[in-house]
Amino acid sequence: MLSLRLRRTSVCNTLPQNFFQFFSHQKTSDDRPHGFPPLAATNLNSGVIEEEIGRIEQAMQLPEGLRRESMPRHVAVIMDGNSRWARQRGLLTPSGHEAGLRSMKEFIKLCLQWGIKVVTVFAFSIDNWTRPKEEVDIVMTLIENLLKSGLDDFIREGTRVSIIGDTSRVPKSLQRTICEIQEMTRENSKFHFIMAISYSGTYDLVQACKSVAQKVRDGVIQVEEINESVVQHELETKCSEFPCPDLLIRTSGELRISNFLLWQSAYSELFFAKALWPDFGKNDFVEALASYQQRQRRYEAAAAAWFYDVAGEVGLAVVDGCGV
Repeated sequence: MLSLRLRRTSVCNTLPQNFFQFFSHQKTSDDRPHGFPPLAATNLNSGVIEEEIGRIEQAMQLPEGLRRESMPRHVAVIMDGNSRWARQRGLLTPSGHEAGLRSMKEFIKLCLQWGIKVVTVFAFSIDNWTRPKEEVDIVMTLIENLLKSGLDDFIREGTRVSIIGDTSRVPKSLQRTICEIQEMTRENSKFHFIMAISYSGTYDLVQACKSVAQKVRDGVIQVEEINESVVQHELETKCSEFPCPDLLIRTSGELRISNFLLWQSAYSELFFAKALWPDFGKNDFVEALASYQQRQRRYEAAAAAWFYDVAGEVGLAVVDGCGV
């Protein structure tokens, strides 16, 4: 999740609107490329087309030791350690968030290249609302700028964006941005980027129980019909074809999942990395994936069958409804 230990300073209040460029094609001060390189212009020159196909195939090659047939479909990430990263370097906390964003962009790019279908990131916890208002306002602004600046790239890359969490608590301008970006990317199917904002696993379960209770009150279902499938259908991750993460990664050396995707992570493989999130790079991700592929997933088939049983009950292969 985005850490919120921000210093009270006027610098934070004067952040430029382009402080976060989610998928910009500029380079950072350390000359690392941001985001996804644009495709070459399409023309009738077969040599150019073949060169472009070769570039794409090379980008999709997995690192040595990883097996494509064993890649997780859904990876969830608790992005922890941005503030500590900044403090260790004598920087203001927003610099830690910028570094964390760079890591997230690289992470998402790798997921796209390697065939992972869904990524869920813990961006802002319900618990974070207890932080000073100045800190919360800064993070809300950064999230809104992130979504706005990334829209063109989401569309170009075939990425669907969904927001889960109690979005009624976020600023109105961010609510509008969430509605717009979800609607504009709803039909994209290459990749699903889910951002958890004002989210907690307990919140998700409570709102699901309220929804089930309302259906009982309205006579839609009977109490005797309530089962795991009914509850699963009311969780906010119902928007995803693969609502339960195969792999959940937590950075910064903390050994807990911090109230994140509690129901959905029942059978997830867990990987705890010592690196702070801004330092979590390709090699760390490969290590997490290699660890995942070396494990015996005794419950994987059962969990998959359970989800498709749920989908069958509601008559859908993919259920919409995430977000606002």
